[in-house]
This record gives sequence, C-alpha cells and structure tokens, in this order.
Amino acid sequence: MDLHVSLVGRRDLAGQIYAQLRAAILDGRLRAGDALPPTRELARRLSISRNTVGVAYDRLAAEGFLTSRVGAGTFVRETGSAARGAPAASPLRPRGVWNGVSAWPPPMPGVRWDFRAGLPDVRLFPYEAWRRIMSGLLRPSALADPASAGDPAGLPALREAVARHVGVSRSVRASGADVVVTSGVQQALDLIVRVLLEPGDVVAVEDPGYPPVRMLLTAAGMRVRGVPVDAEGLRVDALPGEARAVYVTPSHQFPLGMPMSLPRRRALLDWARRRDVVVVEDDYDTEYRYGGRPVEPLQSLDEDGRVLYTGTFSKIMRPVLRLGFLVAPPSLHHAFRMARYVSSWHAELPAQAALARFIDEGLLARHIRRSRREYRARHERVAELVAGLPGERLELVPSEAGLHLSAAFRDGTDDAAAAARALGAGVGLFALSEFAVTGPPVAGLVFGYGAVTPPEIDEGMRRLAAVLARPAADRPG
Repeated sequence: MDLHVSLVGRRDLAGQIYAQLRAAILDGRLRAGDALPPTRELARRLSISRNTVGVAYDRLAAEGFLTSRVGAGTFVRETGSAARGAPAASPLRPRGVWNGVSAWPPPMPGVRWDFRAGLPDVRLFPYEAWRRIMSGLLRPSALADPASAGDPAGLPALREAVARHVGVSRSVRASGADVVVTSGVQQALDLIVRVLLEPGDVVAVEDPGYPPVRMLLTAAGMRVRGVPVDAEGLRVDALPGEARAVYVTPSHQFPLGMPMSLPRRRALLDWARRRDVVVVEDDYDTEYRYGGRPVEPLQSLDEDGRVLYTGTFSKIMRPVLRLGFLVAPPSLHHAFRMARYVSSWHAELPAQAALARFIDEGLLARHIRRSRREYRARHERVAELVAGLPGERLELVPSEAGLHLSAAFRDGTDDAAAAARALGAGVGLFALSEFAVTGPPVAGLVFGYGAVTPPEIDEGMRRLAAVLARPAADRPG
C-alpha cells in the first residue's frame, strides 16, 4: 500500500494518513487480515515522526478498522463493508461498436461432457519436461541479461525455432527474421490491421467462420464481408471486388473442416495478385492431420509475398500458454516490430525462451506425434457415433484433421435449441449456425473431441442421442 503526505498542511499529517488508510480499507484495496507496516517503518518511508503514524493507527483502531497483536503487528479487521469500485457517474462512453461485442464462446455452466471445439486435452501435455526447462530458465544466472527484453518481434532463439518448425512441418518459407512472436492469432490479426488497413476497408472472411475474428475486425472499424464456402473451400468467385484483405483457414476450414483444394488456392492467389489484396492465412489445426495428403500452405505457393502466415501453439501445448506467430515478408518487418512495440512490446520472456528450447530439443515434435495418435482415435470414434445418431438426422462434413467434426442437420432442426437441450443434459457443444457471418446459417452441431476422453465420448454421445430422440420444439412440423 503506497501512502503519501502533502507538504502543504503538514500540521495534519496524522489525519492524511488516517484518511488514506481508511479509504483503502473501505475500497477493498486493503482486505481483512492484511498487515500494515510497523509504525517505525512507515514513518521512515514518509519522513515523518513515528508518533504521527501512531496517532493515525490508534484512531483507526478505535473506530474498529485495525487490530493489533503483540509481537505480530497491526492488521486490518473485518469491516463488513463491500469494496467500492470506480465512480458510477462518469461522462465517458465507449464507441458504439463495443455495445455489440461480447465474449465468445459464452459460459456453459453444468457441462460434464465437454464437446466444445478448440479445446485440447491438457492431460496429454509433457509437464515434467516443460517444468524442467522453465526451472532452468528461472535461475538468477539465466535472467541476468538486461538486454534480453529488447526486441518486440520476440526472442531471436524462439523466432529461429519457429521458422525451423514451420519450415519442416509445413514447408513454410521463412527465416527467423520473418517471424514476429505474438500472443496468438488474434494479436497477429490485430497487428495486420494496424499495419496494412485503414478504417472502413473491406475484409473478406469465410462464412461460416470464427466469431472472434469478425469481432476484432468490426471493432477495428473494418467492414466485414462473409464469403461462402463449398466442398473445395472459400469460393473465390464470390469474393467482394472492394476487399483489401482476405482471412482464410485453407488447410482446415473452421468450423466445417474441409481443406481448400489446390485449384482454389491458386485461384485465390491469382485473384489477390490482380487486385493487390493481402491474404491472411490462419493455418488452423494442421498439426493434427489423420489422413489424405498434406495441404500445401498458401504461403509456400505465394510468389508475390502477399500472404501473411499465422499460427498458434495454444492448442498444441495448452490454452494458458498464449504464444503464436506471424510470418511476414521483409518489406513489413520494421512496421510489424514497431506495431508490436507500441501495443504490448513483447510476450512473456521466460515462456518464449522455454518454448524455443522445447522446440529445439525435439519435445514439441514428439508431443505432436503422441497427441496426434490419441486425437485420431477420438476423431474416428466421434465420426462413428455421429453417424449412428437416431434417425440419421445429421450428415458429417468430411474432415481429416483438427480437434473437431461438424455435422449438418438434414431436416432443418433448430440447432441452437438442440444445443441448449443437450446442455441441459450436461453435454456442451456448439450449434453450427452461430458461426454464420452474413449468409444464411447452416443448421448443425460441432463436435469437439480435444477435451473429452474416449469413455467420456461414449457416454456424452449416448446422452446426446437420448436428447435428439425425444420429441421437442426444435423438430420441424
């Protein structure tokens, strides 16, 4: 707790200390049981007499705010007052765009069988290896370099490790100098908007698509246009001519799951070249591919340097590790570094250094191989059980990658109502319609299997089958 006394009116120094401490207790900044500094120490810090501090403490104790224990010190007593926040009356108001933004996904209380998409199984993560690396990095000798926080683009060791990793695993053409470390794909997209786009620019996104991307673009003043997808991915013929950027998930379309075909990818790159448009490639979930040929990234096909490649380690590792990356051509290196600097400077340095070692020691590749085997078994089991749901009401969208599967209702079922009824039975999943952007929503369900074990998959799907088999208002006519 920082206190200060005014040089003006020094006759009431005890009153100033009393008032500040009392306000801190009532505001909740000092909580019941918190220890106050000894009178001698506080007097020394404020350059006043110890008796002055004692007068303030005695007054607070007399009013029931403080209590003293011999040999232990002075502590805040339980006052029964609720903490006070900032003044309710304020002339400040947010821009109107923020009134329509809410966190996604919304909370799902009561979930026991968690089929929400995008969640990995944190139990598969090699915690012992990560703990060993982090412990070594947190030694005083390892933190002694005061210049280690210098580059907003990220630690050089991690940038080099990321370039090698995506070069080997995804054929991405990049050196460490091309990599900017971010806190995830969302921040990478935010940097792209800051560096390359102007308020009012049109950005094309896949429809259906990832809701937070649409929220970020809208909040930044972009005009978002949804572009339909089909069995080959984004429909290039439906792209708006006024678009200045296109955001795509070509290797594993979110949320439907199909990859973009090679002819469609080449058509997109040709369209972007002719119209001088930036393409943002989110290489979503490509580490987990269970069949078919690997999909070549747009970035490796791009000959003009207009594809910005983004990725994240959150789902490979664990969601609380907020580290991702952006691969950009040399013409944008300085701008992205400065955009990173003015917004948040850099990501957590010990985590960056630990991830660099994790990659270089081969632990990331080993973790991906092991977890891929586990997720593949879950993928196959979910596909089998969805196909066996009552009445053959759901049709699976073919997908051979990722941590989720999507299925469309054949009979026009209200998918939001079906998902709500499933939640009532303890089964948490997303309705496919909530991913619609501007076009007609597709009714269906999205089955994530990252956070559910095989026994949980069977029981959760059994309960979902029971929910879908019951007559309900979400069934047509």
